[in-house]
Amino acid sequence: MAIFSTDNPWAFAFGLLGNLISFMVFLAPVPTFYGVCKRKSTEGFQSVPYVVSLLSAMLWLYYASINSESNDFLLVTVNSVGCVIETIYVALYLAYAPKKAKIFTAKLMVMGFGGFCSFILLSRFLTEGSTRVQLLGWLCVGFSVIVFAAPLSVMRMVIRTKSVEFMPFSLSFFLTLSAVTWLLYGIFLKDIHIAVPNVLGFILGVLQMGLYLIYRKRNIMVLEKPDYLGGAKPIANTQSCSIASNDNVIHVDEVKERKEDVHEGEKSSEASDNEQVANSSCEV
Repeated sequence: MAIFSTDNPWAFAFGLLGNLISFMVFLAPVPTFYGVCKRKSTEGFQSVPYVVSLLSAMLWLYYASINSESNDFLLVTVNSVGCVIETIYVALYLAYAPKKAKIFTAKLMVMGFGGFCSFILLSRFLTEGSTRVQLLGWLCVGFSVIVFAAPLSVMRMVIRTKSVEFMPFSLSFFLTLSAVTWLLYGIFLKDIHIAVPNVLGFILGVLQMGLYLIYRKRNIMVLEKPDYLGGAKPIANTQSCSIASNDNVIHVDEVKERKEDVHEGEKSSEASDNEQVANSSCEV
């Protein structure tokens, strides 16, 4: 497999651009994990998106290494970096998560790595050549679809709460741009396994940006990050966002009215206290 091939300059150009954009997407959760390290607590955030992303990157890395029909060096670089970054995220999660979350994450990692190693061994002994590449390619497609489908829940909650507080436009934009570049990379390489999942990524990214434009001017704020996937709250990243509940959403104007009512109540209480002091002094 050649490292830099000029046989397909368009594929190389979009692959290089995809690497740059994907690196930025991989680094998106850094501020959140910085907060986790500073507070020394994950505060109920879940590890599933990062474990799944790590396994997906490992599968794509293996797929690129055995696919000799095309120049997948750029696929190797982006997923190598992805493996390193996602491993750091999982390690930080294990360092600061509560005991139950650590046990769950450890079991998930063991199952994931066990499945990955088992698949490699079985594919080595039971398949060969193009059959192995096809089987691994469709497995990669399946994991990529799971990763891209993660924002569906937050999109549903954005519609319910009419709030985009936990769905930043910049993240949706770069996810869409990343899907477009890798889609074009797969098309120019004529690799259906790379192109197919990024079609879904592009569609979901466009829908997210559309929802943001629709609800961005709504005068609504979310007071508390609600539960997510069985009681855990996610750390915002390339494939997951926090979701809001209807019970935690109020209008800003309503907040102001409540504050004014509290101030008026305090003033009236102070006035009544002064009157009582004046009356008692008169009686003396």
